[in-house]
Amino acid sequence: MTYQNACAYIRVSTDKQEELSPDAQKRLIIDYAKNNNLILINEHIFIENGISGRKADKRPAFQSMIGLAKSKEHPIDVILVWKFSRFARNQEESIVYKSLLKKNGVEVISISEPLVDGPFGSLIERIIEWMDEYYSIRLSGEVIRGMTEKALRGGYQSAPPLGYVMDKNTGVPVIEESSAAIVRKIYALYEKGCSNVEICRTLNDAGYRTRKGNTFESRTITYILTNPFYCGKIRWNRQDHSTSTIRSQSEWIVADGIHEKLFDEEYYNHIQSLVMKRKKPQKAHSVGTMKYWLSGMVKCSTCGTSLVTSVNKSSYQCGAYNKGACQVSHHIKTSALEQAVYSGLNDILTGAAPLNFELRKNTPSADNDIENIQKQLDRLEFKLERIKQAYRDGIDTLEEYKENKSIILKEKEELTQMLTTATSLSDSSSDKLMEKIKNVYSIVTDENNDMRTRALALRSVVERCVYDKENDELKIYFYILD
Repeated sequence: MTYQNACAYIRVSTDKQEELSPDAQKRLIIDYAKNNNLILINEHIFIENGISGRKADKRPAFQSMIGLAKSKEHPIDVILVWKFSRFARNQEESIVYKSLLKKNGVEVISISEPLVDGPFGSLIERIIEWMDEYYSIRLSGEVIRGMTEKALRGGYQSAPPLGYVMDKNTGVPVIEESSAAIVRKIYALYEKGCSNVEICRTLNDAGYRTRKGNTFESRTITYILTNPFYCGKIRWNRQDHSTSTIRSQSEWIVADGIHEKLFDEEYYNHIQSLVMKRKKPQKAHSVGTMKYWLSGMVKCSTCGTSLVTSVNKSSYQCGAYNKGACQVSHHIKTSALEQAVYSGLNDILTGAAPLNFELRKNTPSADNDIENIQKQLDRLEFKLERIKQAYRDGIDTLEEYKENKSIILKEKEELTQMLTTATSLSDSSSDKLMEKIKNVYSIVTDENNDMRTRALALRSVVERCVYDKENDELKIYFYILD
């Protein structure tokens, strides 16, 4: 008998349709796991209450579960849901995530919608997903119509912006002086001629934070400066959240609110005129080309963000610093950065600097390969810990725990015997990498080679470069495929 590791995903929608409670879903999933030789512990039961299934990126528990399923340790073999609609109501996302999971050896099972094996079972699964998505679209349309009517009547249906808090008794936002002072400061600095980035640095250096506790970025400042809420208006339907794009202004709904104004309309319109005057047209980027051969390869030592080129490609700077989110400038001329990369590669070849690299597997290991066997042994240790935790959590009885432990220990003994008879491989990875670095060095230092050739050569062995402005130091990290 083989035991698999399972996790459970439980979700109750915002629409409050007739569905099982989280506790009821959990109970049924635990029973299913016990009856189907699946190991399930409390730590791997993911629950989301009152969250829509339309967009996966808006479900934090779902994303945590997907991240766990994709991890190298492969702690999950099966994801259990009460119904497929709990996993996703957007068929496109459902197919994407299920395909991703399948590549990582993880299966999604609906405990109340059993499927037959083969293509007919897949067809039934698609039909179920189509029905779920159709229901969700219809429901969404009804909700949007209701929200539109409410917006046109001046109703409040979202969290108020920075500077306001919702009065729970009246349902009307009121000014919160502590955060309103930040908004007034932003408007005053902008009126004086400060750029968005300068305002970000001023606020972040002073220890101010956004409503969510994050540092201020340029886009946050733009949103605050152009939000009519501060002059007594309610704006809705501005953004298409499914694509994160701004709709045409003709589609926006703007109505008079009944909340207190932070600024009078004349002053707000004055700021809008300044925003329009300072707005810079964006130049179109050519499709399918790199900005520079080092683009995306050099990271800021302070925050880890990639260094990006200036408009004329004469220098590099931390991308987060440009947005006001990183407090340390990592500005460096392009020619100096190139020389730093050349020197870094040369120092590795001459032994003046240590060789930092990671070995990555390029081809699947044989069944009796040492690494493969060790991974299986590690997974068995993990399973032993999980069945012990399942017993502690009260999911399994003592008898079930003893039986599961006996089966796993027997499998562990067989693998250990295989490991003792396996032959070890000689490790010449370092020599292989040094030879590759020599070739890469000759390619990137040859200015006759085009940008794409140099970029591909560098990426064939270099994982990342980290530039430390304070110490004027560049570290290069390599990888090699075995």
